[in-house]
Amino acid sequence: MRILGGLAVATAVATPVVLAGPAPARAATAKPVGVVVKQAKHKTWAERQRLARKALKYAASKKGKPYRYGAAGPNAFDCSGLVQWSYRKAGVKLPRVTGAQYRSVKNKVAWNKLAPGDLVFFNGKGHVGIIYKKKGRTLYMIHSPHSGDHVRVAKLNSYRKKTFAGAVRPY
Repeated sequence: MRILGGLAVATAVATPVVLAGPAPARAATAKPVGVVVKQAKHKTWAERQRLARKALKYAASKKGKPYRYGAAGPNAFDCSGLVQWSYRKAGVKLPRVTGAQYRSVKNKVAWNKLAPGDLVFFNGKGHVGIIYKKKGRTLYMIHSPHSGDHVRVAKLNSYRKKTFAGAVRPY
């Protein structure tokens, strides 16, 4: 114990400890902290596309369901709730909110490389949809747009291209 500025302060002395025998083995299955997404490990592009089509089938089955802030299905959705619910039903785990969905998927995609099943983010990653189909150079997404609206398919027009904030391929 030492006296420092009128206060008694306890001091500790660290002494090295030597253990007899080998060091304990580390767990071979240790996962990095913070990894949220469990992406599918499919070998071929065709298998990965089947997974995307499955997620799209689930999303399309919810067309007409109302938008509700914070809702993640099955009777109402916000944008990220629809994405999470659809991919979860297809076997891919995604985080709940848009920013985390973007950050957690490693495979980023450029606008000109988008394919059905890709997640597209707009308005500073504040909104997300799923590429639904591609007709020539025209893209369509399925999304849950905003209060008072419902899950629907929308054409990606020039406004969407201007507000595009990135895309990922979770399959």
